[in-house]
Amino acid sequence: MKVKEVAELTGVSVRTLHHYDEIGLLKPEEVTESGYRIYSAANLETLQQILFFRELGFSLGKIKEIITDLDYDRNEALALQRRMLVDRRGQLDRMIEVIDQTIRHYKGEIHMSDKEKFAGFDFTKGNLYEKEARQRWGDEAVNRSNAQLGAMSKEEQEKLGQEMNDIYFKLADLRQLPPESEEAQAAIKLWWEYLNRMGSYSYEAFKNLGQMYVDDERFTKNIDKFGEGLALFMRDAMAVFADRAAAE
Repeated sequence: MKVKEVAELTGVSVRTLHHYDEIGLLKPEEVTESGYRIYSAANLETLQQILFFRELGFSLGKIKEIITDLDYDRNEALALQRRMLVDRRGQLDRMIEVIDQTIRHYKGEIHMSDKEKFAGFDFTKGNLYEKEARQRWGDEAVNRSNAQLGAMSKEEQEKLGQEMNDIYFKLADLRQLPPESEEAQAAIKLWWEYLNRMGSYSYEAFKNLGQMYVDDERFTKNIDKFGEGLALFMRDAMAVFADRAAAE
């Protein structure tokens, strides 16, 4: 198939397909002497994988790293993508339910607490970021954190997730204050203590994590659901906390 035919079949623009070729993400099976890109059935299978990963929030660089890995297995990737999409569907169903309840709340039919308004958001899923965490802080810290979570009951995990949300709410309420303020630093210390119950973070790792909240738009989008600008505020507060602690 020529590039225009692939574009018509998949809905991916010709310009995007050219870009994928240029960055080495999806090289066509052949390029004719006249410069036409020819795509094979195998190319289409790879494109499907790329689109699934893109839908799940992976960057193009990360997708290229995954699909060019010698251990990459298409069937395992499909199984992983399915699990992640099922998780997303469940979360979307919960969020739709919260929206319906919120509409009724504003109509005066029911009353919702502030916490109930955020019940549909789930920030406990770490699948998208685990590989990056391993690269940044090593397998030992991540394995230890996973082992601790795996040893917990469902109720304990839910309680832990609620505690995390509570800290986010607290920080969101303080985000208009200077990050070095006493109140902000007291709240960010709770976040430091929370993370170190799940793993083992150095001050430098804690500071780098805060930077990733801003550098990675997926983190920013999730965190800012608690309040616009929260990710940036947390980054600055975490940097202040880490620098002060390291200097002591």
